[in-house]
Parts: sequence; structure tokens; C-alpha cells
Amino acid sequence: MDNKQKKKKGFKLPTSYTVLLIITAIIAIATHFIPGVVPASLSDFVMAPINGLNDSIDIAIFVLLIGGFLGITTKTGALDAGIGSVVSKLKGKELILIPVLMFLFSLGGTSFGMAEETIAFTALVTTTMIIAGFDPLVSVATIILGSGCGVLGSTVNPFLVSVSIGALNAAGILVNQGVVIATNTALWISSLLISIYFVMSYAKKVYNDKNESILSELEIQHANEAFIGNKSGKEEVIEFTKKRKIVLGLFAFTFIIMVAGIIPWEEFGINLFIATGFLTGSSLGNWWFSELGVWFVIMSIVIGIVYGMKEGEIVDAFLAGAADMVGVALVIGVSRGISVIMNTTGLDAYVLSKASNVLVGMSPIVFTIVAYLIYMALTFFIPSTSGLAGLSMPIFGPLALSLGFRPEVIISIFSAGSGIVNLVTPTSGVIMGTLAIAKVDYESWVKFVTKVLIAIFISSAIILSIAMMFIR
Repeated sequence: MDNKQKKKKGFKLPTSYTVLLIITAIIAIATHFIPGVVPASLSDFVMAPINGLNDSIDIAIFVLLIGGFLGITTKTGALDAGIGSVVSKLKGKELILIPVLMFLFSLGGTSFGMAEETIAFTALVTTTMIIAGFDPLVSVATIILGSGCGVLGSTVNPFLVSVSIGALNAAGILVNQGVVIATNTALWISSLLISIYFVMSYAKKVYNDKNESILSELEIQHANEAFIGNKSGKEEVIEFTKKRKIVLGLFAFTFIIMVAGIIPWEEFGINLFIATGFLTGSSLGNWWFSELGVWFVIMSIVIGIVYGMKEGEIVDAFLAGAADMVGVALVIGVSRGISVIMNTTGLDAYVLSKASNVLVGMSPIVFTIVAYLIYMALTFFIPSTSGLAGLSMPIFGPLALSLGFRPEVIISIFSAGSGIVNLVTPTSGVIMGTLAIAKVDYESWVKFVTKVLIAIFISSAIILSIAMMFIR
């Protein structure tokens, strides 16, 4: 243990807030040396985190309300009892949790762009993984890589695929979505299998020997205090009473409706307004963070009443749970500030224009690899998939067409490039929020995920190159 502590006392990254502010400062300074963009003023830099929070206030409030919901559910003991019951039944087979959960998260990612929504699952999955004998990093990897690989290989994700196709159509370019689905399915499955392999390999080592964890003693201590109250996980689990089973059923129902609320049902010819519109004024499929937040508040009250909690107990538990998420809400806002300053200075459009000029006159494979790298760089500054799609497709789509390449492959290149960077970039509120909840340092996440990203990059580059050469 002492050796491990000494290793961790070497170079250590500053906190997430400091890293994000340093990046913001670098970008603000860079605008003074780049022609054609508006130089960022001191006030632009100072106000960037606040403007970022304003820009992401819906997500920040959603996170706080989820915290309140989890606070009430945790107070009932239903989560501890249910997780304990599942883990005891899986004794010796705990590893199966990882591929099952990663596949489910990836399904959400590829179908409806599940990203910010996964923050809601972090506390539950982390508790489950710790009690099952793993460490919090396994939880983070399961969630981020699971949903992230789905988004990387978006098949019908409206925030990436639909926005990209819409932007190309607006530029007069017709798109065969079947080509996009086929290519992105290959990206999705390959990256998911790679991720499952790495996560399960690490989890197995930690399960057999806790000293194999790459987390520091302090990270593990904080996680244990937050999720299992410093228990070793060997104690007798809380009794899984009938009332707690009902609460757990309501807990599961809450998340089922959350997922149903953001699937674009109307695109499949299904209108659910009559059934659900009375609750929020928006039908399932048209819910977003405001409606989802209200849903969690409603179910918090329902769960509290069903369990027999008094009004004061419900309010106190909700506020305590929300208080635990304040740091997460703030880090999401600070990370969004980077995109805000890029947009207000015009640096995002400048970078995009210069990047497109680099691609002219290249062979299919070189074009693919360079475009892939360019999209990775762009995503660091513009982590929003829908925002980057709207900005880049009217430029890259016509460029690809003029060079004799299929515009559909550009969507897949964009999907892979933005997807792989959003698995690690500190400018992503999802990454920083998930790590903050699970009590895992960003430094530890980078150390673990680097090998995974290299493997995914190679496999995706091969798939995209094949698609570019043979899809005509």
C-alpha cells in the first residue's frame, strides 16, 4: 500500500475546475494571435464559466433533482437491499454485470444519444460495483465506455445522425441513411467489444487483488464513504422487505419512463401526447431536461409516501441528496464555458474552415484518417454532437462530394471522431460529472482509458477506410 501511495504522490493533475479554467485561459489567449477571430477580453474569460453554467442550466438543475431523488431512495434502504440481493445471487459471477450493463448503455447511446442521462445511473452502478468486489473505476468505465461506444457508433441517434442528415439536405446533398446505419453499426460493435474486454480484464484483476486497483487510497476511501459508508461489503445486507421491493420497482419504473421520454416516438409514427401530455405539457419523446427533472421530483414524492416517510423527512432527504450533486452541477457549467468562449469569439468557425482546407486533394484512405483526426480535434473544443454537426456538415459534406467521396461516410467519420474524444475530454460535462459522482480523479481515468482509446482508434480507422474505399 505504501508503494502505491508513493507512486500516486508524483505528478498529479490539479482539480477538474482548475484544468478547465486553464484550458479556457489558453483558448482566450490564443484568440489574440489568430487573424479573423474576435480577441477574447478579460471579461470574456472571467464570465465564461458563468455563461457556461447559464448555457447548461437545464442539465445542472437536472443533476440536482436527480440527487434529490437518489437521496430519498437511498434513505429507504431499498437500493442497498436490492443491490445486496442481486450481488448475493451472482456470487462468483459478478463479472457478468459488466457486459450486460455496457451493452444496455451502448444501446441507449446508439439509438437516442444517451450521454448526459447516464449521470443519473452513476451512484447506483458505483454502489453495485463496489459491493460486488470491484472499484469505482469499473463503474465509471462501464457507464462512460458503454454509452460512449453507442454514441461513437450512432445508428439512429437523432442528435448526431438526424442533425447531420438535415444539415447535408439543407446544403442540397441527399443521404442514404442505410449506409450510415451499416457503417456505424460496425463502429458501435467493434468499439463496444474492445471496451468490454479492457473493462472486464481490469475488473477481474481488482476482484482477485484489491492492490491491482489504479486508484489511490484516498479515491477508494472517498468512494466507500459515499456509497457504502466505509463498509467492507462483507456485512449482512439490509433486509429486502416487501415495502423496499415496491420502492425498488418504482425506482426502476422512473428510469424506464425517463428513457421512454427522450426516444423520438413521433419519428416512428407514434404519438403519445394523449397518454402522457397531461403531466408536463409535452408527450413522451419530446421530454428534455426540464420535463425529466420534474418527473424525478414527482417520483421522489411518490417513493417517500409509499415508504411511509413524513413530509419533513422527504424534504430533508431530497435536499441532502441535491446538496451532494452541487459540485457535479458546477463542473458541468465550467466545462461548457469553453464552448461558449469558442463561439463568442468565432474561433470554432475559424478552426472548422482551416481544417476543411487541409483535406483537399487527398487519397481516400489519407482523407479518411486526416478527417478522423480533424473531427477529434474539433470535438475537444465543441463537445456537443448536434452543435458540431450543424457547424461542420455544410462544409465537409460538399467537400467530400466534390472529391468523389460519399457524404454518408463523412457522417460516420464525424460519429467516430467525436465519439472517441468524448470518452476522455475534460470539456465534456458527462465525463467530469460522472467522475465527480464516482469520486474518481480525472488523472486516474486518463491512465485507464488511454489503451482503450488507442485500440478503438485503430479499429475505427480501419472500418472507416474500408467504407470510404468501397462505398461508392
